[in-house]
Amino acid sequence: MPELPEAEANRLRVERDCLHRTIEAAEPGDDTSYIELPGDNERARLVGHQFTRTHRHGKLIFAGSESGPWICVHLGMSGSLRPFDEADGPPDYAKFLIRFEGERRLAFRCPRKLGWVRVVDSPEAEIERIGFGPDALEIGRDAFAEVIGESRGAIKSALIEQKKLAGVGNLWSDEILYRTGIDPERKGTDLADSQLGDIYDAMRDILRAVVETEADYSKLPDDWLIHTRDEGAECPQCGGTITRTKVGGRSAFHCTRHQE
Repeated sequence: MPELPEAEANRLRVERDCLHRTIEAAEPGDDTSYIELPGDNERARLVGHQFTRTHRHGKLIFAGSESGPWICVHLGMSGSLRPFDEADGPPDYAKFLIRFEGERRLAFRCPRKLGWVRVVDSPEAEIERIGFGPDALEIGRDAFAEVIGESRGAIKSALIEQKKLAGVGNLWSDEILYRTGIDPERKGTDLADSQLGDIYDAMRDILRAVVETEADYSKLPDDWLIHTRDEGAECPQCGGTITRTKVGGRSAFHCTRHQE
């Protein structure tokens, strides 16, 4: 599932290619059953407006203007935002299309049915309505330690709980705990302040590094877990064994030797 860095890469595409263009139409794409999209009245609100700003909070992507309206996009399991020109045609699995004046278009591509698009008044109001926690790259060290350290459940589950901390999911929570040598099933309440500080630092370093590559994993260091997320693989850090377990119903890849 796309997480904070992947959402940021999509936001940047919209910012580079779709700002300051008047919207002529907003239309549903093909096979839109079982996916949440704006209705006729909501789509009509976009017509005649321009996107002048973008914003991201956790996994949510916003595009709009100071006075609104905004689109709010959740990429689901495999969605993406794809700017394209009319002559090139839309990508496959295009569930929602915005037609700008001229040739430019924007598609919400979603091969699976878990993403969504909404028309909202403002990012702040929508974030509050959903109840998401602070963005993982905006939360301070003390607030992070308080929110994550008070968790009586598994530390991995706490990191991916969006109402506690917005933006970290299955993939990057594993990378964070791998970097810090902490077993994903450790309870937040069992961790020392220094360990919580290490997790916070690793989270920021990892997310920023992936953002800098625009989520191009081939540009990440060879010793990262993302390159060896296979049951039985050798750990690049210590030579131990990578194993896959279930934590809170979610898969967790970790090293049986150096993560304790």
